[in-house]
Amino acid sequence: MKLRLRRSILSIAVTAALLQGCQSLSPVGQQQPDLLSSLPQLEYEKFTLPNGLTVIVHEDHKAPVVAVNLWYKVGSKDERLGKTGFAHLFEHLMFQGSEHYQGEFFEPFEKAGATMQNGTTNSDRTNYFETVPTNALDMALWMESDRMGHFLGSISQAKLDEQRGVVQNEKRQGDNSPYGKMWDLLFTAGYPEGHPYSWDTIGSMEDLNAASLDDVKTWFKHYYGPSNAVLVLAGDIDIATAKAKVSQYFGDIPAGPPLAKPEQWVAKLTDTKRYTIQDRVPQARVAMVWNIPARDTDTERQLDLVATLLGGGKQSPLYQRLVQKEQLASSVTAFSYARLLGGQFVIIADAKPGVDTQQIESVIQEELDNIKQQLPAKQDLQRVINSQVAGFIENTERVGGFGGKSDVLAENEFYTQKPTAYYDRLHYQATIDPEALQQTARQWLDKGKLVVTVTPFPEYKHAKIGADRSALPKVGKIKPVLLPEFKTFALDNGIQVSLAQRPGTPTLSMAWLFDAGLAAEQGLPSGIADLTLAMMREGTEQRSVIALENELDELGASFYSYTGIDTSVFQLSAIRDQFEPSLAVALDVLQNPAFNQEDFKRKQSNWLDRIAQEKAEPHSMAMRILPELLYGKQHPYSTPWTASGREDDIKKVTPAQLKQFHQTWIRPDNSQLVVVGDISEAELKTTLERQFAKWQKPEQVLPQKQIPQVQPTKQRKLYLIDKPDADQSVIYIGQLMSINDKSEIPLRIMNDIFGGQFSARLNTNLREDKHWSYGAYSYLQEAEGQSPLMMVTSVQTDKTIPALKEIQKEIKGYLGKKPATQSELDKIKQNWLRSRAGELQTNDAVLSLMVGQIQKDKPLDELHQFDQQVQRVPLKAVQQVTQQFLHPQEMIWVVVGDLKKVKGQWQKLGFDEVETLDPKKSL
Repeated sequence: MKLRLRRSILSIAVTAALLQGCQSLSPVGQQQPDLLSSLPQLEYEKFTLPNGLTVIVHEDHKAPVVAVNLWYKVGSKDERLGKTGFAHLFEHLMFQGSEHYQGEFFEPFEKAGATMQNGTTNSDRTNYFETVPTNALDMALWMESDRMGHFLGSISQAKLDEQRGVVQNEKRQGDNSPYGKMWDLLFTAGYPEGHPYSWDTIGSMEDLNAASLDDVKTWFKHYYGPSNAVLVLAGDIDIATAKAKVSQYFGDIPAGPPLAKPEQWVAKLTDTKRYTIQDRVPQARVAMVWNIPARDTDTERQLDLVATLLGGGKQSPLYQRLVQKEQLASSVTAFSYARLLGGQFVIIADAKPGVDTQQIESVIQEELDNIKQQLPAKQDLQRVINSQVAGFIENTERVGGFGGKSDVLAENEFYTQKPTAYYDRLHYQATIDPEALQQTARQWLDKGKLVVTVTPFPEYKHAKIGADRSALPKVGKIKPVLLPEFKTFALDNGIQVSLAQRPGTPTLSMAWLFDAGLAAEQGLPSGIADLTLAMMREGTEQRSVIALENELDELGASFYSYTGIDTSVFQLSAIRDQFEPSLAVALDVLQNPAFNQEDFKRKQSNWLDRIAQEKAEPHSMAMRILPELLYGKQHPYSTPWTASGREDDIKKVTPAQLKQFHQTWIRPDNSQLVVVGDISEAELKTTLERQFAKWQKPEQVLPQKQIPQVQPTKQRKLYLIDKPDADQSVIYIGQLMSINDKSEIPLRIMNDIFGGQFSARLNTNLREDKHWSYGAYSYLQEAEGQSPLMMVTSVQTDKTIPALKEIQKEIKGYLGKKPATQSELDKIKQNWLRSRAGELQTNDAVLSLMVGQIQKDKPLDELHQFDQQVQRVPLKAVQQVTQQFLHPQEMIWVVVGDLKKVKGQWQKLGFDEVETLDPKKSL
């Protein structure tokens, strides 16, 4: 419910696409490890209250936090034509308080230090979740049960109108994205009219406008009873405590009415249906969809494997033909979108400019025919299973959030009534006969049927007495978060190593930090830093890109790179038992990249496609132009912050230049290695010395980056970029700051009060009070040189001028009559201190914390004093840094939107200069 991507088929496609770029990188013929034995069994206990509430409890005491995950068995499939989008709209309303708590639902959780708090809706269900410190569990259960059992009296027309506006802005934001309108058509055209999946979860504008207060109340009475819900508690809790507390808070809530629901409705397509739509995008896209059986049927499990084998990763036949060899497409993915009533088998490919999508369709059909005629190799099946197991292990290191333990247990209970059905699924897929996959592919890419089942409704009852609703339970004392001891040592080749040993964790996370980043591009083609890192993962002197990916898949490891302003980073996540062979693959990439000419040409072409995509997306348009406006054209920070570079530079860059960049910057004497996981200092050092023995400091002198100081502008400047037919205006505001150690924490607090949190001033104004936007935030991007303070939002087009005025008003008030208050400071402090337990559960989270400290050139041991540093910050310090660093006259404003639709006089906003930029020249 907080600012996030709409959770629908889109999120699955994005995930599948991302996996292509960061899947595991074995020599041919090497025996593949079977990682299934490493799969953890999530021990749990399940009980049902007399009123029908299903409760699942999992104990994990490694951190003093409890994940609360509540799934309601209602989604957009339970709507009807003319009332679409209501399940998702209701999810938003549920965050607006209850009968006994009048206020934003996030407020007490932020004060308590909750993490990963959100709510989501899809076709099948609605869920609400948060991870809270153990001492705040009573508060969390009181809040969740209060809106389950005591919500009707809190609903008002004003709240409905407010959240209706927020949801409509969320829909505009999705529709405003490239290819956004395609996703709706996959549902409306993929299913017959009236089918529960024949509309998108977010619904239509017309239906959202028609939603009434009576609709809200009827929806709540119908679907939000305990007999229609599953509650999971995972973390620092035991079964006795869980039974007592859940009975206390939920036991007196009436069960709710019996419900009639469809069980399966595959709605198979019997012929070919074709639609063409137009959108402002740089490339053609083809999407092919078959309706298939429901989730966790044997057929769906088999087709899930077929999809991954067909188009899941660079080694897949679709990627090999369309992207690698014939270069008809810049990307392709295949996946199974499994749901309760039926699923969809989806293939999506983005055509290269000038390529007829009919050519792509022909290739897809040929590869479909091949997989129906030729048995898949067992080693390919093993690789897929290993990758899935590794992903599962990594996700379940957390008790909460998307994919965490509580999510896994709730999801499997919801779909199968067995919380550990994930184990059956993976074992089934791991032992499937390849011939069965072939037969299923032949049968199910164009067939389907409808089945309806009715079951008797049990006799439920509820307690007459429940929890005291007169006051919200107080949050208890904080359990301290104990960070691991940080150890540092140097290898013989000069690499500095930092280690945080975390016993009992099944993975090891590592990050190599190279002092390079975008700042190292000065005098070189823009984009060369990130393109070099990307090309390094395209193959080495001994391993092709497919061999790299296969080997990492088999090991259950992930290896990826990213480019920051000052730093180039490679990150490896490995199963503890497969650490050394995973490390060997990563080191091969670091030391021996091939920079093959043929691979480069393909990567270069796809890189240009990526730039074209960025030039079509409003947020990336702003991120491409803003650095130059802030720092000036010649500054090393002026390259696009998307890290992709400029089109003319990428067209001219050569493999030789990439190789030179690698030799200059990716070297042991320019790197630091950060490691987090269950490994001792002695074992780690021995392993690294053995693996790193051949990687020595080159004779070439390491260059020194020059980061000049920028004189800020003294004029208020507004830059406009026209994006015809945009549904929203995207607003970016940037100002440069010279941050020192003394001012860092007060500045971060200053930012969080203004725009760094959901309940901060900026978001409260534009989203919660005005509902002009789906979200408005600010953040501080720390850099070695001057750091930019950024403010970002998207608003409905007709509110562009008023939104700019409101932002100006908030800045003026913050500096004038509405400075930071003690209550705001206290809330931020409590949130920071109480949320650390939830935020630092995983190795990657601790790794990120250490990397950030190293990038700021600060001692790691200071992280142990963070709580004390925060507690010592007085209100006066926050108010002082606000006056010292926040300078409206130095801010650069950028608006991307349909300028012909914006009503108002730009000059009346008080800017000294307003300039319209030509996107063809500026981006």
